[in-house]
Amino acid sequence: MNGYFITFEGGEGSGKSSILKSTEKKLADLGYHVLATREPGGIEIAEKIRDVILDPEHTAMDARTEALLLAAARRQHLTEKILPALEEGKIVLCDRFVDSSLAYQGFARKLGIDEVFSVNQFAIQDMMPDRTLFFDIEPEKGLARIAANKNRERNRLDLENIRFHEQVYEAYQLLVSKFPDRIQVINADQSFAQVEFDAVKYIDSYLKIRKGG
Repeated sequence: MNGYFITFEGGEGSGKSSILKSTEKKLADLGYHVLATREPGGIEIAEKIRDVILDPEHTAMDARTEALLLAAARRQHLTEKILPALEEGKIVLCDRFVDSSLAYQGFARKLGIDEVFSVNQFAIQDMMPDRTLFFDIEPEKGLARIAANKNRERNRLDLENIRFHEQVYEAYQLLVSKFPDRIQVINADQSFAQVEFDAVKYIDSYLKIRKGG
């Protein structure tokens, strides 16, 4: 691959989606060819699967069904959008990827991190991110942000109790410890401008090192 695959991860209300959008523009201003996308979604088929997964009315959805649908959406997104962009030498910024499934379905829904990774391995065929930014904020603060943001879309995850979100947060801490060379922690409990600055600075420095600049 000629490009670089960088994912943004975090719990609900971490601000990663908003930061990704602004980071895309900042990196483009620095001269990088950037493609921003999201999971589940990013392409027509995966967006339709997203609608099924996040529909607040689908409370009967089994945890394994959820994990399988996410892996299916991920596969199509990867082959249709991410891999072609990487072949073109672009910097792909993706809002969530495999780590989200490991945290939400593997740990918080108690399916097992290794088991969920095996399902996703079939989908991604060893295609892991070059780097991952984890936007770190305590669940209570993240959920408070969501409650205060009336414009944010409401989805099925908003129906989960605080304990579920605490387990997601705990899972991300485990993943940070397990993959210290890949996952960079960004303090998301700061002003938007500071979090954006930290994210852009890290990515720019990483890309310059990789490119020998």
